[in-house]
Amino acid sequence: MIDYKKARKFGSLELLAKQVVEGFITGLHKSPYHGFSVEFAEHRLYNNGESTKHLDWKLFARTDKLFIKKYEEETNLRCHILIDGSSSMLFPVDEAYNKLSFSVDAAAALIYLMRSQRDAFGVTFFSDDIDFFAPAKSSLPHQRFVFSHLEKLIQEKFKENQKKKTALSAMINRAALLLKKRSLVILFSDFMAIENFEELNNAIKHLRYNKHEVVVFHINHDALENQFNLRNKYYNVVDMETGEKMKLHPREIKEVYQRKRNEQLEQLNQLLIQHQVDLINVDIDRGFDDVLLQYLIKRKKIF
Repeated sequence: MIDYKKARKFGSLELLAKQVVEGFITGLHKSPYHGFSVEFAEHRLYNNGESTKHLDWKLFARTDKLFIKKYEEETNLRCHILIDGSSSMLFPVDEAYNKLSFSVDAAAALIYLMRSQRDAFGVTFFSDDIDFFAPAKSSLPHQRFVFSHLEKLIQEKFKENQKKKTALSAMINRAALLLKKRSLVILFSDFMAIENFEELNNAIKHLRYNKHEVVVFHINHDALENQFNLRNKYYNVVDMETGEKMKLHPREIKEVYQRKRNEQLEQLNQLLIQHQVDLINVDIDRGFDDVLLQYLIKRKKIF
């Protein structure tokens, strides 16, 4: 089995995405979900009477068969991925792999899978502002353009000391204005700084009003953030988005922390249910299969 946490240190994002998707498809064919169609094709057979403008003559020379090249207008689905790049996503800070690394790698795997199915893909990377925006296209050059920028962005995030807060609701609204055509919108966030649920409610409503389908991945480190499995000692705790510091012992706050966190997540879940939006809890220690599978399930529902 591939250790993706180590693999990302030695290869490109494109190579990692390819390994993730190929491993996922191998497992998919052995699972109860083998009925999903995952096609790897960029051509279709030529039909008599069609224009010969887009015939692939090089392929004809090799196969003696006529194929039409596939182009963006023949895309099956239009998808846009929103990635929360705020400072809280850099947790756990003492490890080489964190919530942001996972989200970028998962997005790359989704993009690789989307392009294999001729789906168009775009990306918005944000914190308190939009750091990167790419509209939806389905070509190989576009995939490499997006991967290159994501790799650059994540390297910058690991190096910078500047604290970046999450302007989640504002960025969702910005994305809703940028997306001109109906899309499947996929959001990766840890939802660590929801200060105003009414604003978030209005932002999700904005997406749904524009007829976008929405899937939300709640990214977390389950053992540390949900189970609060910390050693029996005092910690100097730092707010990753404000820099505020305090010293505390896990036993002193665990019960209150878990109760408040569960209340917040339940409120988020109820908000999304109200708008018929899927919320999927994703533990970064469990790999990417749940993310890819949920995309295929949603895709099958849409079609």
